[in-house]
Amino acid sequence: MTLRKTCHRGNFQIEKRRSVFSGEEFNNTNNAETKVYCRIRPLGAEDEECCLEMISSSTIQLHAPDGLKANRNGEYKETQYSFKKAFGINTNQLELFEDVAKPLIEDLIHCKNGLLFTYGVTGSGKTFTMTGSPGEGGLLPRSLDMLFNSIGPFQAKRFVFKPDDKNGMEIQGQVDALLERQKRESQPTVPKTPSSRQKADPELADMINSEEACKSENVDEDCCYSVFVSYIEIYNNYIYDLLEDAPFDPIRPKTPQSKILREDQNHNMYVAGCTEVEVKSTEEAFEVFWKGQKKRRIANTELNRESSRSHSVFTVKLAQAPLDADGDHILQDKNQVNVSQLCLVDLAGSERTSRTRAEGSRLREAGNINQSLMTLRTCMEVLRENQMCGTNKMVPYRDSKVTHLFKTTLMVKEK
Repeated sequence: MTLRKTCHRGNFQIEKRRSVFSGEEFNNTNNAETKVYCRIRPLGAEDEECCLEMISSSTIQLHAPDGLKANRNGEYKETQYSFKKAFGINTNQLELFEDVAKPLIEDLIHCKNGLLFTYGVTGSGKTFTMTGSPGEGGLLPRSLDMLFNSIGPFQAKRFVFKPDDKNGMEIQGQVDALLERQKRESQPTVPKTPSSRQKADPELADMINSEEACKSENVDEDCCYSVFVSYIEIYNNYIYDLLEDAPFDPIRPKTPQSKILREDQNHNMYVAGCTEVEVKSTEEAFEVFWKGQKKRRIANTELNRESSRSHSVFTVKLAQAPLDADGDHILQDKNQVNVSQLCLVDLAGSERTSRTRAEGSRLREAGNINQSLMTLRTCMEVLRENQMCGTNKMVPYRDSKVTHLFKTTLMVKEK
């Protein structure tokens, strides 16, 4: 699998996914699979000519525009690229979800980690594919919906599971969990008027039609579950917590503090001090997502009115533990807790500064975006060479925060 030469046209993008075992099994499995999908975006109002053709359900062909052929005396060769699957312009969001993300939710429920990211040039439809729009929910809201549809009746009460700040999870006693629930319920909440809410955040009900709901039928009913979400962005190779509650000071606004990466006892990388929010419904999880989404850095460029200037990582973490013999309480044994996670990554688009006419800080942003994407490509190429040729070349994970964060996932052998 290679990402090379797959994203230098503005009307298509790729989704890459991988699922791996969680915990200690993570480093012992060699059968994790990396799959690359191509989704073709319909031509926009400003697009003049289509340079792409679907040859089969897994192969696309690129050809040069007529003007380019003339300039090169007809020497331009048509090129073909193969993927796990290619999706045409008529593919809807549900069809894409069922092929790309639904298996990852099944894996998540069965204690396997997963990574899915969208990759492509700016304006190719990555954010639409990941988030979607009212009436056309993307991979992220559909993934949340399927997860809660599946584990809803088997969720633990709030605060029974608690992050240990070391990328793990511990189980609280009933009394401690009850005290934290009472404390949460006693805190005042600011009501949101329907009008302001509608303007700010799309409602989940508007994103996904109830008739399109998905559910896993393979949930272990002898376990209890809790879902935690976190949301970070990687901007200019610095990591920021999009869910961090910073005190508002209109006179002296504080600059957000960047976070650092650390390695846990299983050699998995994680963002130290990152906010993890326990959520009990799809609606609550989606509301947390939009809270962070409003903090993402975007800008207007020549190619995209709302171009993401950072890579975003929305992580869904699922904690599960077995019930006692009576089926009434969770076993108070940290060693019995299984934690799996699915990272949904919306990468910033690669771009040519000559086309976006970037200057100043925008030029620096574009440089950092392109550099991090180049590092990702380099890592994938070295990994593939090591696999295919039996070499042991050094993989430059540390050259970018994106590749460093997902180092363990990328290290697992590909099929």
